[in-house]
Amino acid sequence: MISLDQARAHYADHDSAHGFEHVLRVWRLAMRIAREEGADLQVVNDAALLHDAGRAQQLATGQDHAAISADLAHSLLSTATPMHREAVCRAIREHRFRSDRRPTTLESQVLFDADKLDAIGAVGVARAYAVAGAMHQQLWAEVANNLSERLPVDGADDLTNDTHTPLHEFRFKLQRLRELVVTPTARQLAEERHVFMCAYFERLEREVKGDL
Repeated sequence: MISLDQARAHYADHDSAHGFEHVLRVWRLAMRIAREEGADLQVVNDAALLHDAGRAQQLATGQDHAAISADLAHSLLSTATPMHREAVCRAIREHRFRSDRRPTTLESQVLFDADKLDAIGAVGVARAYAVAGAMHQQLWAEVANNLSERLPVDGADDLTNDTHTPLHEFRFKLQRLRELVVTPTARQLAEERHVFMCAYFERLEREVKGDL
């Protein structure tokens, strides 16, 4: 199995949304879900620790980070059995939200769900603001009533656009993630996180508008 130290070497810690802290959170969630759902713990361990390892190369080349990460995992797991290596690579390839792939194995579902859970709840709010700060975006801005309906669920808005805020990210993407998770364990966790996140943005709007 891949160790934490082996995985850490492939991540840039300056990325607060997708760096190794994110990987550790996803790994913890994935291992919890895997135990509850009876998934292969070794496959989930390796897939979770390597699922975002290709992000730095994606930024440089524009390639799909999931595909890059799967290729890296295939190389790092050269001494593993072909079945294990293929299961890990499949889970990594299928974890990405903005793709046409959907998880086809239990281990893929576990990683997919853990990755989505890390984008909602208190952590999801914190990540949205970390990205907004890096992009010099506003704290809050009105979202046109029909705007989120005109945008695809996986397209969100242009994150580099200075009109995009964490509220837009919530409306376009985060509030929909609860409906995407697959496993029963993840659905229970997603419901609780979703409720907190909705309450946060409702309160934020009231405070911004001076309505408290």
